[in-house]
Amino acid sequence: MKKILFLFGTRPEAIKMSPLIKTFKNDTLFDVRVAVTAQHREMLDQVINFFEISVDYDLDVMKPNQSLHQLTSVLINKITEDVLEKEHFDYVFVQGDTTTVLAGSLAAFYKKIKIIHVEAGLRSDDLYSPFPEEMNRVLTSKISDIHLCPTEQSKKNLEKEGITKNTFVVGNTVIDALYLGLDIIKTKNENVFFEKFSNIDFNKKIILITCHRRENFGEPFEEICKAILEIANKNKDVEIVFPVHLNPNIQKNAHNLLIAKNIKLIDPLDYPDLIWMMDKSYFILTDSGGIQEEAPSLGKPVLVMRNVTERMEGIEAGNAILVGSDFNKITKNAQKLLDDTTFYNNFSKVSNPYGDGNASTKIYEILSKFIEV
Repeated sequence: MKKILFLFGTRPEAIKMSPLIKTFKNDTLFDVRVAVTAQHREMLDQVINFFEISVDYDLDVMKPNQSLHQLTSVLINKITEDVLEKEHFDYVFVQGDTTTVLAGSLAAFYKKIKIIHVEAGLRSDDLYSPFPEEMNRVLTSKISDIHLCPTEQSKKNLEKEGITKNTFVVGNTVIDALYLGLDIIKTKNENVFFEKFSNIDFNKKIILITCHRRENFGEPFEEICKAILEIANKNKDVEIVFPVHLNPNIQKNAHNLLIAKNIKLIDPLDYPDLIWMMDKSYFILTDSGGIQEEAPSLGKPVLVMRNVTERMEGIEAGNAILVGSDFNKITKNAQKLLDDTTFYNNFSKVSNPYGDGNASTKIYEILSKFIEV
């Protein structure tokens, strides 16, 4: 029996790892352990509880005002001393591009443990955007043993860098998580959600907004707020719902600039509330990578508030438009989605390029074959 470790630290990682963990734990071929670094403590715990994931190692590394240098060094030490030296692992799964991914990969590499990189091959081709995620995933690719790519394009990105061995296109596990999450939600009374968000008028078209990336802090976010306010003032039949990220850079400007009756600033949503709200939305304005991947499965157009994205498949397929923080691009495309039904339908009816919800099964089958060999 092979012993495998699933290592993650943030909410997006937890969402994308959860269906994988459930798939591998359902079989006797693998002895599964789960370790969390808790880069995002509260938001991480919400996902773990929702998907009922049992955690074996909780490193709880996050402290206020930690620099990237401090966080990276603490992570490498704690992952090594508190996890990798406690048990012998055959494989370590890491997901995406966080500091936990890079530190965990380095720690595993130093112990000569095989690294499996989930969501491998994403590239913006700018080491400083997103920062530090692009650098994290580029370096992780160099020392990973198995590369699980969400799309053909991500596999091609690796091939350009000379990485051709053990690369597989499996789709994105975020779609698995989305379907799993929606199935869990369907077992509940939907009135629970309507009561929770009773201040929102769901008879109107809902525009869901999320914004959290460093690249949008400061002046870019001020421009985004101006655009949101313009959309709200021009369209009284629209309800704009903005779960405001806890980062002070976002909180202050959002509450100072976004004042209108049809703009609802609410607390950050836990995962079940988020996917429910996405499902109720008319379209979504976001800088989130995960939402870019999830929204097409719900038939929701996405305006991506980034200047570059490593998820070009959605743009090319016609699920999304890159608008950055540009006032004119945001307002023009939002208005067109609201006014032009044909334009809207061209987005909402495109199939999701990021997968069909079976990525976890494909990954399990790939690793099972490796063990047989």
